[in-house]
Amino acid sequence: MVTIENLSISYSGVNGSLPALDRFTATFGDGKVAAILGPSGCGKTSLLNVVAGLKKPSAGAVSIDGTPINGVRKGTAIIFQDFGLLPWKTAEANVELPLLIDKVPAKERKERVRAILGEFGLKDFARYYPGQLSGGMKQRIAVSRSLVSSPNLLLMDEPFSSLDALSREDAQNFLLVLHRKRPLAVVVVTHSIEEAAFLADDIFIIKGRNPGGLAARIQNSLRVSEKSFRNSPQFQETCGAIRKIMEAPDGQTP
Repeated sequence: MVTIENLSISYSGVNGSLPALDRFTATFGDGKVAAILGPSGCGKTSLLNVVAGLKKPSAGAVSIDGTPINGVRKGTAIIFQDFGLLPWKTAEANVELPLLIDKVPAKERKERVRAILGEFGLKDFARYYPGQLSGGMKQRIAVSRSLVSSPNLLLMDEPFSSLDALSREDAQNFLLVLHRKRPLAVVVVTHSIEEAAFLADDIFIIKGRNPGGLAARIQNSLRVSEKSFRNSPQFQETCGAIRKIMEAPDGQTP
């Protein structure tokens, strides 16, 4: 689905160019969940912004379904860390926003918004404002807004980091249930080893800062798409393998 080849990203600073990511190569499969894992400042969000078409790379190439990225792509949806909900709009109006931008007729807009709010258990909160909703509900509104336009690629930047521990697990469970119903490609940026091990079919570990680089890719073949996986020996094995890689000195992989 997404092919990234020797991607480098840098930013202009007062003292010259500041590198963020160096020669990153990866493939995110169609219908798969990929996690990009690494410490703050290693270039994870910059990478996501390039895939979203929000930033141009300094070097390398990124393509989706064989087509090079050239700006924002209609079939790509992104959820930012703070959810990006407009506080002056109701939940219903926030979800409707992408359809307004796409100039979908009013009747169809209302039907699609009503359907997705019902599917995600939010029908009774349609007229509530973001400030009246819990963190978990805000996250579901953000997901609803992203999916109402039927994308085939969903990018998520630390989507659960503001939630408490149990709400975060509920949100992760919800994402996997959603993915079974809609087998689109999902790319999740996270700091959490456990989150990556629970959610992802493929885990890409970035190490180092200024710039960060790909340290390893783990194919998470042991993953089971159900919440009981968290308590399994396979889950602990995957977490342990990730932790060894992240704790190894830069440039070394155990």
